[in-house]
Amino acid sequence: MVSPQTETVQNKFLPPENSRERVSQFMRSIQDDICQGLTEVDGVGVFKQDAWDRPEGGGGRSRVMRDGDVFEQGGVNFSEVWGHQLPPSILKQRPEAEGHGFYATGTSMVLHPRNPYVPTVHLNYRYFEAGPVWWFGGGLDLTPYYPFAEDAAHLHKTLKQACDAHHPEYYQVFKHWCDEYFYLNHRQEMRGVGGIFFDYQDGQGELYRGPHPTKAAAEYSKKIGAPEPRGWEELFAFVQDCAKAFLPAYVPIVQRRRGMAYGDRERNFQLYRRGRYVEFNLVYDRGTIFGLQTNGRTESILMSLPPLVRWEYCYEPEPNTPEAELTEFFLKPQNWAEWSQSDTTSKG
Repeated sequence: MVSPQTETVQNKFLPPENSRERVSQFMRSIQDDICQGLTEVDGVGVFKQDAWDRPEGGGGRSRVMRDGDVFEQGGVNFSEVWGHQLPPSILKQRPEAEGHGFYATGTSMVLHPRNPYVPTVHLNYRYFEAGPVWWFGGGLDLTPYYPFAEDAAHLHKTLKQACDAHHPEYYQVFKHWCDEYFYLNHRQEMRGVGGIFFDYQDGQGELYRGPHPTKAAAEYSKKIGAPEPRGWEELFAFVQDCAKAFLPAYVPIVQRRRGMAYGDRERNFQLYRRGRYVEFNLVYDRGTIFGLQTNGRTESILMSLPPLVRWEYCYEPEPNTPEAELTEFFLKPQNWAEWSQSDTTSKG
């Protein structure tokens, strides 16, 4: 017979009966909060909402802003889908989910500002259930077009504070994981200055659950070992705090850069670098792959792409320019959370 104490411990690691309703409600509310905050920051643009249904089960609401004062285009999406056929991308990572119906919900966001000095930003937090399998995942990362160390440092310090409130090792593992995930292998370069990224967090085992066992995130995770098992409620609270950290992490950067003057040179470089964003999202991004494999709404899935973009054959920035500094020094793994204003270079 299982003792009451043992049953309580076991239940800690199981989703509550209302798990789907609670996570769905939070994902909707964080979409509302982010849209309200961004509307206030932009001052001109408004979000247009499209509600959609998925024939196999579920649906969502897509909100897109175009031609704002700050944001040339940006989208904040909520979705929840369910069904009986698991997508191949999930079965590859979690084969024990095979044979079960699934439920997935999340909020995702990509903002493409007009001013090249204001960085693009991406957010995604999600929850998945399939029979005995459940996990939280997501993250937030920054993609600047011009190198401002204080912006990268502000974002990382804000995210570290949110992580540290829940576990002292979350930030280091998930920061390394982000650097490795948002990486264009065919270009051999990072997409931006990172942030945090995590997946398959079910409270068990080591923190790193990714595909690169010999890289920094895995090595650090192995070094610290598996933390004490964490329950569903603990992980849900962590995800909520990470999502709520977005506005204080990003809005001050927008306010700092939105008024900076720019010309054709800066705009053309921004459009060129946006090409990297397109390449990553269409080749590597797991959210895009999952959405397309589960027959999600294509317009909502691809709202992450910028409205204008350019490619240039064999482009090389002029030496000793901000454009060259971005790729030569700035888009490298950095200890941004420890950067201070007294540092003499933008390399952190």
